[in-house]
Amino acid sequence: MPRLVARWKGVALTLVGVVATVWLALGGGLGLYIHPRYFGFTAVMAVLGGAAAIAALALAPRAGGADDADEVDADHETAPGTPPHRRRLAQLAAWGTVLLVSTAVVTLLVVPPAALTSRTAVQRDIDRTTADLAGEAPSLRGADPATFTLKDWALLVRQNDDPAAFAGQRPELVGFVTPAPGDPDDAFYLARFTITCCAVDAQPIGVPVHLPDWRERFAVDDWVRVSGAFGPDPTSGSGLVLLPEELEPVEQPEQPYVY
Repeated sequence: MPRLVARWKGVALTLVGVVATVWLALGGGLGLYIHPRYFGFTAVMAVLGGAAAIAALALAPRAGGADDADEVDADHETAPGTPPHRRRLAQLAAWGTVLLVSTAVVTLLVVPPAALTSRTAVQRDIDRTTADLAGEAPSLRGADPATFTLKDWALLVRQNDDPAAFAGQRPELVGFVTPAPGDPDDAFYLARFTITCCAVDAQPIGVPVHLPDWRERFAVDDWVRVSGAFGPDPTSGSGLVLLPEELEPVEQPEQPYVY
């Protein structure tokens, strides 16, 4: 029996992964893990993987076949005459396999999918990644700022700290609250993640927002809509921050990432 459990571990894990992927694709949750450009490819490959797993089940050796004889021989290690320590090891291995498959079921099919949070943004250094991507900032000339995403504004502010360049601009942005390094009490980052391929390569970007005692109104990871104007940081006197005129909590958007 232990060898039988181990034998079907791969098929079981494949089926769990296939069901989870198809479920996410149908429910709109796939966007929490990969870029939309890969939705079709991922769904097709999941279906093919499911077909292969089902074929493996259908083509499995029937009782009485040569492979079943090998299975019986392999299970001799759990026969009554087998040394106790070998039987225990075989049983532990079987239970480990069951635990692995059960964990995959709970992780992929029971636990709700979730977007990346401020913890990841801090780990991946939101300030540095925003600076690294600043060269991708759009131009304010000849473009419609109303179409700019939070990513666009974050990169523009990082690229140009001249308040005159943003005169007359009143962006309305939505993101989650992440503490600002060096000024945790009076400012926070209005942040989101930008994804090239999948959540593994997600990079945090953010617009600094000046709001003294912001923790009295919002908690870390709260989603907020902020509108206001850009100006010099009142605390340091250098760099640009968003000086909010209106703030309100909002629900996490259906698509929390930007591209």
